[in-house]
Amino acid sequence: MSGRKSFPSFSPERFAPTPERPLRAKSRVLEHQTDIQPHRHDWGQLVFSMTGAVRVNTEASTYSVPPSRAVWIPPGLVHAVTAIERCDLRTLYVGPGLLAGEAWQAGRVLEVSPLLRELVLALPAVPDPPPPEDGEDRARRHGIEQLVLIELRRARPLALGVALPQDARLRRLCEAMLREPGRHAGLDEWAAEAGASPRTLSRLFREQLGTSFAQWRSQLLLAHALTLAARGRPMSHIATELGYASASAFTAMVTRTVGMPPSRFFAEA
Repeated sequence: MSGRKSFPSFSPERFAPTPERPLRAKSRVLEHQTDIQPHRHDWGQLVFSMTGAVRVNTEASTYSVPPSRAVWIPPGLVHAVTAIERCDLRTLYVGPGLLAGEAWQAGRVLEVSPLLRELVLALPAVPDPPPPEDGEDRARRHGIEQLVLIELRRARPLALGVALPQDARLRRLCEAMLREPGRHAGLDEWAAEAGASPRTLSRLFREQLGTSFAQWRSQLLLAHALTLAARGRPMSHIATELGYASASAFTAMVTRTVGMPPSRFFAEA
C-alpha cells in the first residue's frame, strides 16, 4: 500500500530474557502505517501502546487494540505489528516458563491495568549489554518484575481477536477488509472486488473460519469501533467511518452481536 513503511523486528535478540533479567522492556515510536515484519522468538511477548492503536497479526488471528489493551504473544508464534496510527509502542519480553498454563499457550487480548502500565514503564528499556546495577537497583528491578507477573496473571482477557483464514483468496479479502472495513457493506461488493462469486466466498467463510461473512464482519467492525471509541470519537462518527447510514443502524448491529448497546460494550470492553 502506498505510504506504508516496513521495518524488521528491531533486533529482539538484543533484549532476550535471561535468568538474571527474566523480563525485558523495549520502547519505540511507530509512525502511522508502519509495519514490523513477521518474526518469532523463543520467549513470550506483551505488545501494547501508550498512545495510538496497534494491530497484531498472526497466521490464525488479528488483534486491533487501543492503548488500554495489550496483545499476548506466546513463545514461537510468528507475528507482525502494524501501527494503525502513530503510536508509542511498548514491548515486554517474558522469559520461557514464567507464565505457565494452557491460557498462555495462545494469543489473546488482555486488559492493561494502570498499575501494570506503570510497572512496565518502570522496567529499564535498554538492550544488551545493560548498564551495571548496584544492589539497590537490582532489588528494585526484581520487585518490579514480580509485580508485573502478578498483574499479568490477574489481567482480564478480552474476546477481541478476529480469526484469519488459510485460503489465499479469502485471506486477501479479509486483509482488504481489515485495511478499510467500511468500504463495502455486503458480500456481493467484496466478492466483485475479489473476483470470486459470493457463493464461493460464503462457503470459504464457513469452511475456513466456521462462521458466516456477516458474523465475521461484525467482529471486525467491533474491534475497529473499539479503537475509534478509545480516541473519543462520537458514535455518529464511528458509524459513518464503518459504513453505516446512521448511528442507530450501528447501535442495532452492536446490540445484536454482543447483546448490549455500544455505550455499555465500549465501557466494559
